[in-house]
Amino acid sequence: MKASDLRELTLDELAEKEQDLKRTLFKLRFQRATAELGNTAELKKTRREIARVKTVVTEKTAREERR
Repeated sequence: MKASDLRELTLDELAEKEQDLKRTLFKLRFQRATAELGNTAELKKTRREIARVKTVVTEKTAREERR
């Protein structure tokens, strides 16, 4: 998901998205540990997606504080 798409979501939806991505990352790490993960690039992709969500949350909270 692009950052512009994430900016359209509410803070609650972003928090839910972050939790979902963290669960996915946990599952991917578990698969890697048990040698079941075929595409290791998914780990990096998921971590970047989590970072995008956190960045948008920070932007939104900073914007709210300025008001």
